[in-house]
Amino acid sequence: MQEEIVFSTSKREELVDINSKVEEIVAKAKIKEGFCNVFCLHATGAIIINENYDHKVQEDIVDAMKKLIPAGVWKHDQVDGNGDSHVKAAIVGPSETVPIKDGKMQMGTWQSLGFCEFDGPRGVRKVIVTVMEGGR
Repeated sequence: MQEEIVFSTSKREELVDINSKVEEIVAKAKIKEGFCNVFCLHATGAIIINENYDHKVQEDIVDAMKKLIPAGVWKHDQVDGNGDSHVKAAIVGPSETVPIKDGKMQMGTWQSLGFCEFDGPRGVRKVIVTVMEGGR
């Protein structure tokens, strides 16, 4: 089963919690055991698993990326000024895969799926969620 999540972002760089939307898709799939893959359809966005309980963790991640990968120093900036966004997205990565057991994603207490926006704000961002049944 495969579904698309469509949403907008409001800042140049932010983490958007998409966990509940992914959980809904997993529940709808009615698969007892398998895998859920979450894939970002953008070269300046990424998918992350981290804490969503304390929003300061999300802010810390955004701040760390800004310090590690500053804006305005990349060759691609000559094209459209977002070279840092591409580098950040490449480092974090476009997807995460989570095991499913008893119809639910197997994640730690504080873990949550998030979309990393590195080049917003954007009116349309898309994430593909693929739920696959596992075999024995």
